[in-house]
Amino acid sequence: QSRLTATLLTSILAAVLGSLQIGYHTGNVNAPAKIQIIEEFFNHTWRARHNQSIPDHSLTLLWSLSVSIKDFGALLGSLGVKYLADSYGRNSILIVNCLSVVGACLMSASKASESFEILILGRLLFGLFCGLVMSLNPLYIQEVSPTNLRGAFATLNQVSFALGILVGMQVAGLETVLGTEHHWSMMLSLSLIPALTQYLVLTFCPESPRYLLLNQREERKAEALLRLRGSADKVLAELEEMKGEAAHTQTGVTIHEFFKKCRYKQPIIIVLVINMGSQLSGFNAIINYSTRMFQAKFDEAKYLTLGVGAVNVTFTLVAFFLMERAGRRRLLLTGFISIAVCNLLMTIVDSVLVPELRSLQVLLVFCLISAYELGPGPISWFIAAELFDQPGRPIAMAFTSMLNWGGKFVLALLFPPLLQKICGAYVYLLFMTAALFAFTFTWIRLPETKGRTFDDIAEEFRGAEGIPLHNKTGFNTFT
Repeated sequence: QSRLTATLLTSILAAVLGSLQIGYHTGNVNAPAKIQIIEEFFNHTWRARHNQSIPDHSLTLLWSLSVSIKDFGALLGSLGVKYLADSYGRNSILIVNCLSVVGACLMSASKASESFEILILGRLLFGLFCGLVMSLNPLYIQEVSPTNLRGAFATLNQVSFALGILVGMQVAGLETVLGTEHHWSMMLSLSLIPALTQYLVLTFCPESPRYLLLNQREERKAEALLRLRGSADKVLAELEEMKGEAAHTQTGVTIHEFFKKCRYKQPIIIVLVINMGSQLSGFNAIINYSTRMFQAKFDEAKYLTLGVGAVNVTFTLVAFFLMERAGRRRLLLTGFISIAVCNLLMTIVDSVLVPELRSLQVLLVFCLISAYELGPGPISWFIAAELFDQPGRPIAMAFTSMLNWGGKFVLALLFPPLLQKICGAYVYLLFMTAALFAFTFTWIRLPETKGRTFDDIAEEFRGAEGIPLHNKTGFNTFT
């Protein structure tokens, strides 16, 4: 049982400043939807150019593009994860941080330049940062953390993301703060504070010892591990475990080899199902459009949106404390089945136009968010780092990022027309189906990774293509 050291805590907190920025720019775009500040900026810019107001369908499309372009940029950014992680190390987070700085500057400059294209370009660049950092963060955190704290610390990435969403909603959503016609552009630049702080702190934090081992840097590896653990005895034991993992793996894996190797096929399918179940749960639709969902039925929709952010943070903290107690598998199963029930009830409530049931819809939204953050939310981002060995881990994290951000992009673009024009309230049945499928697959195929070394987990997938996971001796699937 390794203890928490100041260097380890500083390294992890510095790394999660990246996800804080991402959460902030997720929350602050949703918050002004109620008072239509940014939409009015679009309309004003269009009128100045064409001497007429922007058509409603064009405004809806432009708003959907502005929200979803970040996720599309993140999808593209995911393609660079393997190159950066293998070439410049796991804390190459510092390199990609410049995308966040440039993106925030462009977004805040859009009002002065009277160009919504600048705003969209800024969100696209920030999206590239999102795709890279949300893979590099869990990868770095998992590899610098001791086995007994690995899951809890990886959850801090989601805690920081949820906290960023709440801060974004708070700062942008209330007219008394920065969610005003005059200050909204300044609101978009506030992510520069954690970005610059990350440059100051993470620069002095150690590189991942596992990355250094993979690149034959023996002296630096031991030095980094000693700084992280603070005890020579712990260092020697962990070095042996790392060397054992390295002895079972080759030095590098190409993308083609990654998808062809038999030992990777089962983990790839597991990661695919968990991430798609997580993204198609309905959570991201609520985070992006909760103000609009509430404003049709409530006078003070912006305060309910802040409630969404508060519940989001609360249950990521609950997941942080439960991760090393309950385990990944149990939290995922609980989360997916709860999400399915919430979506079924939301379909019923939304279909029955009874004013008395409006408060029940708010309760169901809060319950769905709680269920998501209890398991699927945080675990979907880091489970790939636990299921794959050292050479395959960067590609696995890039694959995770592509699935997550691809799902977010599609949902952000399609949810408004699905809810308003095509499916209506029955859109939640699609989310329910995805959650039930993910629950069933997780029950049958996902091993428990809590408290197990990377090499121990990877050993289960070596050898034959189809391993009956629940029948393997010592494979802790159901405990």
